[in-house]
Amino acid sequence: MNNRQIQNQPIIDFARKDFKTLNKNLTVEEALKNIREVGVGERIVYFYAIDEEEKLVGVLPTRRLLTGRNEQKLEELMVKRVAALPINATVYDACEFFVTYKFLAFPIIDSDRRIVGIVDVNLFTDELLDVDEREEIDNAFESIGFTFSEVKNASPLKAWRHRFPWLIATITSGTISAILAGFFQATLAHSLVIAFFLSLMLGLGESVSIQSITVTIQTLHSARPSLKWYLRMLFREIQTALLIGLSCSIIAFLMVLFLKHDIRSAVVIGSSIIAIQFNGCILGLSVPSALHAFKLDPKIAAGPIALAITDICTILVYFGIASKLL
Repeated sequence: MNNRQIQNQPIIDFARKDFKTLNKNLTVEEALKNIREVGVGERIVYFYAIDEEEKLVGVLPTRRLLTGRNEQKLEELMVKRVAALPINATVYDACEFFVTYKFLAFPIIDSDRRIVGIVDVNLFTDELLDVDEREEIDNAFESIGFTFSEVKNASPLKAWRHRFPWLIATITSGTISAILAGFFQATLAHSLVIAFFLSLMLGLGESVSIQSITVTIQTLHSARPSLKWYLRMLFREIQTALLIGLSCSIIAFLMVLFLKHDIRSAVVIGSSIIAIQFNGCILGLSVPSALHAFKLDPKIAAGPIALAITDICTILVYFGIASKLL
C-alpha cells in the first residue's frame, strides 16, 4: 500500500481504544483515585473530560491534573476548546491536525461528540514512516525514469532494459543541442565567454526544472487537476521563476563582470538565466500536468522528457539572446 492510499484511509482504522475519560464534575482527588483503581492505557498523553451524557467537553493535560488542588473540579482545570477529529476523517486530515495544532494526540468523536478512539503521533512512526522512506527512494529514482523496485536485485540485462530506454531522451536532446549549437558558431567565435558559461546554463535549467517537476508531482498526489488548477499553479510558477531567475541572474552578472570585465557578455548571461529559469519552471509544471491529463504516469516519464526539452530550449534561448546582443 502506498502513501497516497494510506492517506485516504479512515483515521478510525488507526485509532487507539485505551483512552481515559473522566467526568467533568469529579474533583482532582476523585479523578486520581479513579485512575489508580481503574488504570490507564500504556500511552496516555491526555485525559478527556466528559459530561453526564458521555459527550466530550474538555481535555485535561496530565500536568494540570497532577498540580491541581485536591478539591478542585476537573471542569475548572480542563481546556474547553478541544481539537477533535470527526469519525469520518482520513489519515490525511489527521496529518493536517498534527501540523496545525502541534498536539501529541487527538480524540476521534462521533456525531454526538462521544469519543470513539484516540490517534497520537505514533501513527507517523509506526504506520507511515516506512512507507514515506520507501516513497522517498522511489521518488528519487522516478525523477530519472524508473522505480527502485524495478532495479532492486535485478539482473544486469533486466536493469539495462529498464534504464536504457529513458537515456535515449538524454542522447536525443544532447544530439539536437549539439546540432543547434552548430548554427551559432559565429556567435561562439565572437565571444568565448558565452561558451565558458554554457554548462552553467544547462545546469541551472535542469535544476529548476527538476524542482518544479518534484513539486508538481507531489501536488498531483492530492489535487484534482483542472484548467483552473493549472492556471493557478502556472501563475505561482511564473512568480517563482522570476524570483529565482533574478536572484541567479544578479549573481552570475556580477561574477562575469568581475572575472571577465565584459559588460555585454554579463548582460547576455544575466538575461539568459532569467529566461532559462522561467522556461524550466514552466516545463517542470506543464510536462507532468500534460502527462497526467493523458492518463500517463507523470512520475516516470516527466523527468527524462522535461529535462530533454529543457536542454533544447536552453540552447535556443541562450544562443538566441547572445546572437542578438553581441
